[in-house]
Amino acid sequence: MVPRLTVILFLTLHLLPGMKSSMVNLINNGYDGIVIAINPSVPEDEKLIQNIKEMVTEASTYLFHATKRRVYFRNVSILIPMTWKSKSEYLMPKQESYDQAEVIVANPYLKHGDDPYTLQYGRCGEKGQYIHFTPNFLLTNNLPIYGSRGRAFVHEWAHLRWGIFDEYNGDQPFYISRRNTIEATRCSTHITGTNVIVKCQGGSCITRPCRRDSQTGLYEAKCTFIPEKSQTARESIMFMQSLHSVTEFCTEKTHNVEAPNLQNKMCNGKSTWDVIMNSTDFQNTSPMTEMNPPTQPTFSLLKSKERVVCLVLDKSGSMSSEDRLFRMNQAAELFLIQIIEKGSLVGMVTFDSVAEIRNNLTKITDDNVYENITANLPQEANGGTSICRGLKAGFQAIIQSQQSTSGSEIILLTDGEDNEIHSCIEEVKQSGVIIHTIALGPSAAKELETLSDMTGGHRFYANKDINGLTNAFSRISSRSGSITQQTIQLESKALAITEKKWINGTVPVDSTIGNDTFFVVTWTIKKPEILLQDPKGKKYKTSDFKEDKLNIHSARLRIPGIAETGTWTYSLLNNHASPQILTVTVTTRARSPTTPPVTATAHMSQNTAHYPSPVIVYAQVSQGFLPVLGINVTAIIETEDGHQVTLELWDNGAGADTVKNDGIYSRYFTDYRGNGRYSLKVHAEARNNTARLSLRQPQNKALYIPGYIENANSYIIRISKSFLDLQKNFDNATLVNTSSLKPKDAGSDEDFEFKPEPFRIENGTNFYIAVQAINEANLTSEVSNIAQAIKFIPMPEDSVPALGTKISAINLAIFALAMILSIV
Repeated sequence: MVPRLTVILFLTLHLLPGMKSSMVNLINNGYDGIVIAINPSVPEDEKLIQNIKEMVTEASTYLFHATKRRVYFRNVSILIPMTWKSKSEYLMPKQESYDQAEVIVANPYLKHGDDPYTLQYGRCGEKGQYIHFTPNFLLTNNLPIYGSRGRAFVHEWAHLRWGIFDEYNGDQPFYISRRNTIEATRCSTHITGTNVIVKCQGGSCITRPCRRDSQTGLYEAKCTFIPEKSQTARESIMFMQSLHSVTEFCTEKTHNVEAPNLQNKMCNGKSTWDVIMNSTDFQNTSPMTEMNPPTQPTFSLLKSKERVVCLVLDKSGSMSSEDRLFRMNQAAELFLIQIIEKGSLVGMVTFDSVAEIRNNLTKITDDNVYENITANLPQEANGGTSICRGLKAGFQAIIQSQQSTSGSEIILLTDGEDNEIHSCIEEVKQSGVIIHTIALGPSAAKELETLSDMTGGHRFYANKDINGLTNAFSRISSRSGSITQQTIQLESKALAITEKKWINGTVPVDSTIGNDTFFVVTWTIKKPEILLQDPKGKKYKTSDFKEDKLNIHSARLRIPGIAETGTWTYSLLNNHASPQILTVTVTTRARSPTTPPVTATAHMSQNTAHYPSPVIVYAQVSQGFLPVLGINVTAIIETEDGHQVTLELWDNGAGADTVKNDGIYSRYFTDYRGNGRYSLKVHAEARNNTARLSLRQPQNKALYIPGYIENANSYIIRISKSFLDLQKNFDNATLVNTSSLKPKDAGSDEDFEFKPEPFRIENGTNFYIAVQAINEANLTSEVSNIAQAIKFIPMPEDSVPALGTKISAINLAIFALAMILSIV
């Protein structure tokens, strides 16, 4: 059953012109800067940290040998959430954050399983977004299912870092080879196993060989490839890393180019090792020559701190043109009142050719604090542009408030050029600060993106779009991973209205949101008449909208309590004698900390593009970690000269879209208008109740192992009617067929059915049972103690139950049940 969403319309607008940034570096064969972040909703558990360390340590050695002595994990940071208790060994983070982490540890939404997976939707060789492990995966023993956690991590790291894909296919597990044989989809074909149908009932399972389907020529539905546990094949980690013999990736020699898997589809038949060797990691990396393996990884435990943000705003002379100062103040006010989380520390600096601290850090506690900060927004624009002086004043504002720049955030907005940015690059590096850059207009310094890229911040571009700055500030929300701290933008619309005309609109609010909801209206000439009505008919009018005291032409209404679920309607009247532009912005937050809202995030496949190479526009629509399907997604791309291109994005598995129905909507963008910055805005809309959640297992994950055929790890069961014969001549006693018996871990109870052939079972029949165990090294145990079984019928029966039923079902009294086995 696939749940339907109650959401009718949701709209998230972001300007994200690049892929997620990564702070990971490969230096002298070792990876540094890997961040594993724990979600704030995960309960505190010391064992979780210990198991993460053990997983990475094991993975480092496995990775080193899998890459033929080329790379290993050297330094890893584990980011502890603020919800956990503080400890002396916890350090302060720098640019590390949950939303930029390579690995996240978070509970699945709707208990959607514990399969480790990588969010990966780029093309062959492109990095993924993140690896997701659940706490349950890290805390429980999953060896029979996924293999060791270290091996599973290497499988996922290969997805994330090198952009390779799985070599199995759950949708097409078999194919017909060129030799006209049915083969399991795998790499390499040297992996051996059996194709069976598994049927389980009442806690026990039986298997039978698969039958060929005369219509398809393949095996019947639900046929499963069960690998032999004892293998000699060393490939491949992207098929089944859990097999003990598997320690390498498929190479050109061992690659199975016929297999209908995602690796062959996405990489045009190339082997995983070929793609890995072509990655930037391996361009200048040679195998290590030292005889000893590298040292074990070192771990830093970092604890998230309260959010510290300093606005560094340009008020130079060029900001007076095109209402830029007005627009900046409107957007900054929205950020301070609607976006920044309560409890955060906020400061403000303005700069032209010199810089001034307008506010040292102030804790956001109530509306009075907001007003005290917004009152200091700049009212005049003049002077030149010195970005470095603005940044240094931002550092000073943070330090003077007894806070560290390490892990603090700066929002830098400028429209001017500055040839001196290089002079403070090293100071920025040493500060540990995160810088989000907003380039306003085509003349903004081209070095801005360098600042955001090197510090792990966001980068935005706004130009003619009157809502561009508002959209950019709305995106700079909490990076902690807490859904209650995330601001969701439901509406962002600019409306050109002629004189004395009304315009109407709707904003649906679904059942997952409604907390801290604001409606904001701005105008260019005169405040319009405003009417707003909630789904139950309650009306709000112009006088309910609070106008700012700075004369920046904006008014806002904060909905008391939780906004009503359903469609809100608004009407705006331009009561001026001339046309003017009105904007409507609506923001809200999640209704409950346990139910994630439906959100959309968007970005382009690369930070820079070169004509005629296309760029891919991506939009991910999800609720928690579950994809949302059936959405109309439209991207609007604006060039530096104001030209706009509209693209409909698709989740159909064709063209730029990697996988159908995975909640990733994408499209190629080729309509270049020359060199320069491009901004991206996405509308995601669901109509006619078509939106639905996908409960399908995610792609790009470690393969769940349904079981093994074990030839070195098994039982020998023999029976006899003579106790002495069984004791003295065990090897010649009658052998029981144990092919369907899958041994459990040592110390576990075994429940096994067998036919006591060739004996005739009658009332009073007794026989004896003994067992030997064989381990993976083919060593055999001593014969167990001998159990006696007796057929006992208290009252006459007309018939004897058929052979093959459970021993207990035919009233066999078993003596000496405990069988003690030991391997010598």
